[in-house]
Amino acid sequence: MGMSVGGGDDSSMVDMNTTPLIDVMLVLLIMFIITLPIMTHAVKLDMPRPTNAPPPEVVIEPINLEIDFDGTYYWNGNAVSEATLMGYLARSAQLPPEQQPELHLRPNKRVKYDHVARVLAAAQRMGLKKIGFAGNEQFM
Repeated sequence: MGMSVGGGDDSSMVDMNTTPLIDVMLVLLIMFIITLPIMTHAVKLDMPRPTNAPPPEVVIEPINLEIDFDGTYYWNGNAVSEATLMGYLARSAQLPPEQQPELHLRPNKRVKYDHVARVLAAAQRMGLKKIGFAGNEQFM
């Protein structure tokens, strides 16, 4: 808004007061917001019917395979030879993928990588899907 103070000419400045106009527009806007029906978007879903029987719980124990510093293999705490280990891995790999146990490989920090690589390659070649390392805190 411009305003002239003093001055020599007698021209008056005429400005429209917009405050009442803004007030009316705000009141109308609030009325429209309140009176609008609430829009609900319903999506029809074809959900399965609930059954009373819970699905059977299958608990599969993981395989704890430890490799000692001298290359000795421990299958769930029992010392086994490499041939026996390969037989155990082959038997575990023949199960369906959803029933295969997890292989938790825990190598000693001083074991040669060759022993670990042989076990990993054999497990992968035989088709084991769930292979992981355990006991990584010893390497930190």
